[in-house]
Amino acid sequence: MTSDIGKQPAKAAGTYRIGGDLPVDRLGYGAMQLTGPGVWGDPKDPAEALRVLRRAYELGVTFIDTADSYGPFVSELLIREALHPYADDLVIATKAGLTRGGPGDWRPLGRPEYLRQQCELSLRHLGLDCIPLYQLHRIDQQVPLADQLGELALLKQEGKIRHIGLSEVTVAQIEAAQAITPIASVQNLYNLADRGAEDVLDHCARNDLAFIPWFPIATGNLARPGGPLDAIATEHGATPAQLALAWLLRRSPVMLPIPGTSSVAHLEENVAAAEVQLTDDEFEALTKAA
Repeated sequence: MTSDIGKQPAKAAGTYRIGGDLPVDRLGYGAMQLTGPGVWGDPKDPAEALRVLRRAYELGVTFIDTADSYGPFVSELLIREALHPYADDLVIATKAGLTRGGPGDWRPLGRPEYLRQQCELSLRHLGLDCIPLYQLHRIDQQVPLADQLGELALLKQEGKIRHIGLSEVTVAQIEAAQAITPIASVQNLYNLADRGAEDVLDHCARNDLAFIPWFPIATGNLARPGGPLDAIATEHGATPAQLALAWLLRRSPVMLPIPGTSSVAHLEENVAAAEVQLTDDEFEALTKAA
């Protein structure tokens, strides 16, 4: 399924207000894949990376998610080069709380002075005066949660952060965090084939917190020839990946999928998923099959 070049298919997903006051189109873009192998270093084709970012906005994407650790900082710098000065409706979310020792190496670090340093660097690299959504990439178990989120709360008071989010957390951790400072979003692993964070999603829906599923397109064996995903995709003239994204968008109004890619063609395919409208029976069939 493809959309005409002149259209903005991402708009078909509808909008959501992060923190109650920050509107974004619900189908966003995740910028992790714009870096080199192992999410380390520069991309193989920097010009294509810039084209992907610019095309995403042309297609109606107004929510771009990145992190200081992607590269490190490569993703943020590409976003600035491609899109700065930013359109008024474009929301850039980034994260801090992981250090990198090399390709594929990720280690939590939540010391307050480190989080502040990374926030200041992200502001500079992105060319922002205030980060719309700043997420704690991982909770560092070696540092009191109150110290980690307390520093983010101070940065918010100083006008350097608008909203605070969490990543890879449990319901209990969300509640503990909210006792320290308001939380606007949660980013956990979640997709049609892996719904281990169902309780976290339900908690977010009850409390009007944005739920940002990372790794959103995994389909497992559901896309096998003749399988339920393949059959329904054929009926819609869509790909199994598009159907997996359409299912996420239908699953909850607080869901903000952020499929990532380093290819314009793949980006256009992903964004077109916003136009796939599942029937009640199709949604239930996919839900039960997974």
